[in-house]
Amino acid sequence: GRKSELSALLKTIKDIPAEERKQFGADANLLQKNIESRIEIVEKRFQGQASVQPIDVTAPGRSFPVGHLHPVTQTLESLTDIFVAMGYEIASGPEVDDDWHNFEALNMGKEHPARDMQDTFYLLEGFLPRTHTSTVQIRYMEEHQPPIKIIAPGKVHRNENEDATHSWIFHQFEGLVIDEGITFADLKGTLEYVAKQIFGPLTRTRFRPNFFPYTEPSAEMDASCPQCDGGGCRSCGGTGWLELLGAGMVHPQVLRNMKIDPEKYSGFAFGLGVDRIAMIKHQIPDARLLWHPDVRFLEQF
Repeated sequence: GRKSELSALLKTIKDIPAEERKQFGADANLLQKNIESRIEIVEKRFQGQASVQPIDVTAPGRSFPVGHLHPVTQTLESLTDIFVAMGYEIASGPEVDDDWHNFEALNMGKEHPARDMQDTFYLLEGFLPRTHTSTVQIRYMEEHQPPIKIIAPGKVHRNENEDATHSWIFHQFEGLVIDEGITFADLKGTLEYVAKQIFGPLTRTRFRPNFFPYTEPSAEMDASCPQCDGGGCRSCGGTGWLELLGAGMVHPQVLRNMKIDPEKYSGFAFGLGVDRIAMIKHQIPDARLLWHPDVRFLEQF
């Protein structure tokens, strides 16, 4: 252009000594050719872009599938919400723990036959993947004095042959309450309320005597089958009842192990399988479906 720096430079040629004008002109011509060459390259590039189909910014975008929480996670969060609303604190602990926290502190010595029910994998130096989240309860009691009111959800591991109702890894949801004057009536009232929150207000419960080395007395709680309302169906094996959880009053020796006076304090504990609750609620016939990566199954929830 007429006002470009190159044009201004060429106008100064008259002021250059005669013996230098020839070289100055040659340099100026070379500079002009370089600039024109660069402009030509840019023009060709933009001409090529002009032939491409322009983008319509007003067109709707492409939608991509959005995932959602796994059915076990949904169940775990629902259970947590129920207990948090009742004033429970959420406690957590390591998934790999030692023999003391997993067994011995819970009244299961090295030769105790109850260990057979929790056959597990063993690691070096006496460590093992926890077989229940009771390890969290023990660690919490080591650091806190009553009153205690906690839930301990998390993954646990056992040496199980995988089938329709068993897996070597599953989720457990345990609770612990310790205070002065806690009785079995508190345990029963709490768990009946929870069962109604999970399966509906018409749910009925029953307690059966059982044995756990860390509770005394101990019980299993059944809930009326939500599919047939206790009438008997395939889901409940025709009995009308579904085994839901194990519970009991905390054994005095467990309290002593934690330096809590059993003459002053009492408490209850319970544990249920989150995977099992999810299977009951959603009528899932095989536990393996929960962990096999089949999107066709998972997208139903």
